[in-house]
Amino acid sequence: MNKLPIAVAIPTKNEGLNIAEAVKSVLGHFEAVVVVDSHSTDDTAKIAAECGAEVVMYTWDGGHPRKKQWCLDQVRTDLDWILLLDGDERLSPGLLAELRQVFADPDAPRPAAYDIPLGYWFSGKRLRHGYTIRKRSLTDRTRSRYPEVGDLDAPGIGEVEGHYQPVAETAGSLRNPIEHQDLDPVTAWFERHNRYSDWEAWLEHHPEVKEQVRRVKSRQGQLFHKAPFKPLVSFAYMYVYRRGFLDGRAGLDFALAMSFYRWQIALKSRGVPAS
Repeated sequence: MNKLPIAVAIPTKNEGLNIAEAVKSVLGHFEAVVVVDSHSTDDTAKIAAECGAEVVMYTWDGGHPRKKQWCLDQVRTDLDWILLLDGDERLSPGLLAELRQVFADPDAPRPAAYDIPLGYWFSGKRLRHGYTIRKRSLTDRTRSRYPEVGDLDAPGIGEVEGHYQPVAETAGSLRNPIEHQDLDPVTAWFERHNRYSDWEAWLEHHPEVKEQVRRVKSRQGQLFHKAPFKPLVSFAYMYVYRRGFLDGRAGLDFALAMSFYRWQIALKSRGVPAS
């Protein structure tokens, strides 16, 4: 079977529970599978190498480029197309088949990037209704780039780009998902989103940077960026409008968790003291 002319880059840090599944989902299907590790203190790099991935180390210097753009600049630059896959993600069989169709003709015209739906798992269950995010994970690096947003001093994000998309000349959409199935305990989800909320709250006090971020978010992200009463709107959108209630207890838990995340951002941005 011919390999897809795409480099898969998997940025990681302490993804020991997840990395094997991520690597196995792409190995043998792509020209290159490279794990870009930020000096993990667990067995992430060792497990990735044992699974057959190439492993390279990344050290952030505190400036641009951040980690994902560094991948676009440095990882197998002999291949124009690069797929960025998080350490807790894996490709679905349907997406692999769809990519083979898209790249069947090497001379066919293609957009500069593809937005891919994210199949999200929460509390051990695949959410079928309430989650609707699409990620611009597949790009032609010669025609796309992550913006250099002025948030280097913001807390909570660090070496990896925040919640915004790479900018591309044109973008298409794929139908089949990347599966986001984090095997870490749910406490890790809350710890991660506590850091994200620090970044979001910082943006509220830096409107010029907030506007930079808004312009490079997805269309859905741009609309939500302007919404008032975000905790309530978030819950109503996910649980009612997108019928998250059909996902049972996991759908309720996720809608509440995301609403709590939005509440954290609002509380932190107001600078309310803890006591």
